[in-house]
Amino acid sequence: MSRPVKKTPEQWKKGILEAAKELFVSKGYEETSVSDIMDMVGGAKGMFYRCFQSKEEVMYALGNQMFFENNPFEAVRERDDLNGLQKIRLLLTLNQSDAGRNQINRQAVLILKDPHILAAAVGENRRVLTPLWLELLEEGKKDGSIKTGYTKELSELLPLINFWLMPSVFPATKEELLHKYRFVKEVLAHMGLPLYDDGTMSFTEKFITDISETPCENTSMLEKTGKIKDRRE
Repeated sequence: MSRPVKKTPEQWKKGILEAAKELFVSKGYEETSVSDIMDMVGGAKGMFYRCFQSKEEVMYALGNQMFFENNPFEAVRERDDLNGLQKIRLLLTLNQSDAGRNQINRQAVLILKDPHILAAAVGENRRVLTPLWLELLEEGKKDGSIKTGYTKELSELLPLINFWLMPSVFPATKEELLHKYRFVKEVLAHMGLPLYDDGTMSFTEKFITDISETPCENTSMLEKTGKIKDRRE
C-alpha cells in the first residue's frame, strides 16, 4: 500500500478556509465550531491551531481572501469608458452585489466586537484600501468628475465608514443606521464626492437592513480579557 500524501501547512490552511467558508454560510459563524471545520477537512483539532490561533482569525482571513479573489478595484481600473466617479460607483455596486462576500460580511459583524480583531481589520483596511481609494479619487479629480481638495483625507476616511456603520462597533437600531448612512451620503457629497446614486443606495440600504438583523446585541462574546469565546469548540 502506498502511504497517504502528507499535506503541507499551506494545503491545510486552504482546506480549513474552504470548509469554514462553507460552514459559516450554511450554518452561521456562531453555530460553527472548530471541530465542525476539522471534521469537514478531515484533520485533528490540533492541526487547526497549528494554522490559526482562533475561529475569529479564520473569519478575518476569509474576508481578505474573498476580497483579493474578486477585487472590485481591479475590475474597474481598466475601464476607459468611465470617469473616476463612475468607476467608484461601479466598484461599490460590484462589491455590494457579491452575495457570498456579503454573507461573510454579515457573519463578521459579530467578531468585530473583539477589539483585537477590530484593530487588525482597521489596520488592514488602511494598508490595502487607502492607496486604492486614493488612486481612484485622484483620477476623478484629474478628469473633473470629483471636485474636492481632500483626496488624501477621503482615501483615509472611506475605509473607516463601514466600521462606523457596524452595530457591533457602534450600537444602533436599523432606523439609526439608515440615518447615519444618509448623513454619510450628504457629507461626502458636500466634500465633492457624490458617491451614492440610486443603484448603490438600494444595495447599501439592503445591507444595512441585513446587518441590523444580526443578533449581535444578544450574544455574550467578550470575556474580561477582551477576547471572544468560542463556546462551541
